[in-house]
Formats: sequence, C-alpha cells, structure tokens
Amino acid sequence: MSVDFTTVKGEVVGYSVVLLLSTPFTAETVRVYDAAHGFNEMHRYTRAGGKQNGIVFHDGTLAEGMQVAIDAVKHGHREMIEGWKRR
Repeated sequence: MSVDFTTVKGEVVGYSVVLLLSTPFTAETVRVYDAAHGFNEMHRYTRAGGKQNGIVFHDGTLAEGMQVAIDAVKHGHREMIEGWKRR
C-alpha cells in the first residue's frame, strides 16, 4: 500500500491510497482511493480493462475518507487482489 497526502493548516486537502501488486516484471495497480476531484473517490482496476470509473465511497471529510481507505486496504487487500486477478 502506498499512501500520500497533503495538508494545509492541519487539514487534509488531498490524498491517494494505492494498493499495488508486485509481479516479477512490474507493479500492478489493483485499487486507488483518492481525492483528486475534491471528494472521496475509489477506482477499481482490472487486469483486462485497467482503470474503471470512480465511485464515491465516503461522504465525510477527506481526512475521514483517507482513514476509511487505509482501513479498507489493510483489512480487505486479499479480496481486492483476488477480484483483480479474476477480471
């Protein structure tokens, strides 16, 4: 998992939480949670189709969304990777 965030005066104003799968030749993106558009958005990736359309995954603040994303990857990474492998 890769986590990157930006704060202004202690408030999270941007972030990305990325689940990567290392392969023998590269690292594959499995899931991305971010605030690139100013709200908490999640993108699934598939082996065949790459990046899928984003969906809102949390209606709270960006700080709350970032924490929800980190927890989701910590506790659900195996299922996320299996889903990526099937698609």
